[in-house]
Parts: sequence; C-alpha cells; structure tokens
Amino acid sequence: MLPPEWMQSFQMKAQDLKHGDTWKLEYDENIEPKNPNMDWKEYIRNTSARFKCSVCRRQWPSNRVMVIFHMCLRNGQGTVKVRLLRQNCKMCSNAPMENPRVDSDNINILMEKLVEKIKQKCYYENLDEVNRQFKSLEVKSPHEPKHCEGCIKGVCTNNQ
Repeated sequence: MLPPEWMQSFQMKAQDLKHGDTWKLEYDENIEPKNPNMDWKEYIRNTSARFKCSVCRRQWPSNRVMVIFHMCLRNGQGTVKVRLLRQNCKMCSNAPMENPRVDSDNINILMEKLVEKIKQKCYYENLDEVNRQFKSLEVKSPHEPKHCEGCIKGVCTNNQ
C-alpha cells in the first residue's frame, strides 16, 4: 500500500493535466516491468530510498530503487498503477524482500516526472524534459544485484 503522501503529491501534480479528466494513483504489486496491459503505457524510474530488514532490523540506503508506473486514460478517467521494487538484507539468510521508504522530496520529484510522462504518453504532448535530480543518499557499500528485485527483473539501473 502507498503512504498517503504519495496520493497527496500525485493529486497536487495531476492538477496540471487536461481539465475535465480525473486521475487516480493506486498501488499494484502485481504489475510487471516491461509488460503493461493492452492500452497501458509504462514508465520506469529509479529513486533513492531506505530499507529496514524485518528480521535483524538492519537498515541500509539505496540509490537504485526502481519504481514501475503503468498508466491508462479512457473516457476522461486516468489510472496510474505503481509498484516499488524491493530489496532484501544481505546479512540474513532467507530474508524477505522489504519495501523501500522514499523521502518526501523524492516522492515529489517522482510525481512531477510521472505527470510529465502522462502528458507525453497519454496526451501526446511534446515536452522538454526537466532534469530535476533526486536527492541521493550516502551509500557505503556496493549495490547487491542478487538482493535487488529490480536487478532480478532486469530493470535496475545497475544493469544499464
């Protein structure tokens, strides 16, 4: 489930979209990267976030957290499905995949970029990309592909 902050930020940014259309953002852990449903458009973006192991309580930052958005506009009703790809603890054996905690600055940047993509992919607007950078976290250890759902699914920026 998405924290309320995601919904609030999206609704604020979505006011820039075509007047009369309504848009909603919903969490969907079943959407798969590179496989949107017919009529749906995809946007995959990385951001920075923090994780906490539910087994040993270890915490770690990552600047390679992949977020998948699938969007569709039909008859004035727009829907965006979002899934945050997870990571698991490298210290625990059989550690579960943990959900990232994205700070509010990066949520706002994600939502800004998402609205740009909706304008391009659903309204076919030609826009100049605004290159607003995410707030990076200080990461002291290398990215661990075998503990990253984005790497496992082949969409992590580490693989590019």
